[in-house]
Amino acid sequence: MNLISIPAFQDNYIWLLADQQGHCVIVDPGEAGPVLKALSQQQLTPDAILLTHHHHDHVGGVAAIVAQYPDLLVYGPEETANKGANRRVHDGDILEIGGRRYTTIAVPGHTLGHVAFYSEPYLFCGDTLFSAGCGRLFEGTAEQMYHSFQRLAQLPDETLICCAHEYTLSNLKFARTILPQDRQIETYQQQIEQSRAKGVSSLPTTLQLERKINLFLRCHDTDLQKELGFNSPPRQLHSVFSELRLRKDAF
Repeated sequence: MNLISIPAFQDNYIWLLADQQGHCVIVDPGEAGPVLKALSQQQLTPDAILLTHHHHDHVGGVAAIVAQYPDLLVYGPEETANKGANRRVHDGDILEIGGRRYTTIAVPGHTLGHVAFYSEPYLFCGDTLFSAGCGRLFEGTAEQMYHSFQRLAQLPDETLICCAHEYTLSNLKFARTILPQDRQIETYQQQIEQSRAKGVSSLPTTLQLERKINLFLRCHDTDLQKELGFNSPPRQLHSVFSELRLRKDAF
């Protein structure tokens, strides 16, 4: 498979997953122009669109793409029903598209109906899990997002995380304010600073790496808990997640 990231807006990525026969799946097309250009340049035919949630920067290009490909199937959660989705998906649904299986995983938090799509080794997780960070809680709670993270954390280490924004460097800078002595985070920040200076994307990342440098996946870490003001192990780990998210909101 050929994974293609298409920059959009200021820091979005629209993803294409293409096979050797020239067919592809489009994930979260916030705008149509860059997608239609990529399809033409690479001579790709879309089989389907996958939508993770209803925000405009993820669905804004659906109508124009479907206008060019009228028979296109558009899969999305209930909250995307009026955003162009013509096929509803729910937690645990398995989609068969172009000979690949895509498992739908409910990950509420950023929005209440947010889903991710997993087709080994690719995880398209929208605005839930970012490299070194997590999405804002616009509709859901920290507890919901914590449990969504736990579901994604069950995937294999080699999972390629295809999130929808280039937030990695900002997230790493925040992580350094919490754990300034963490060498893994420090080293990775230096790597990303160098790659971003050259215009190179930080994505996709791997779940194996994220377990090390993403504080939102390390709520069990006693050093992290102490830095956040927990003098004894918290009864519920989602309270650690909540404190992290509050601090990130104010960062």
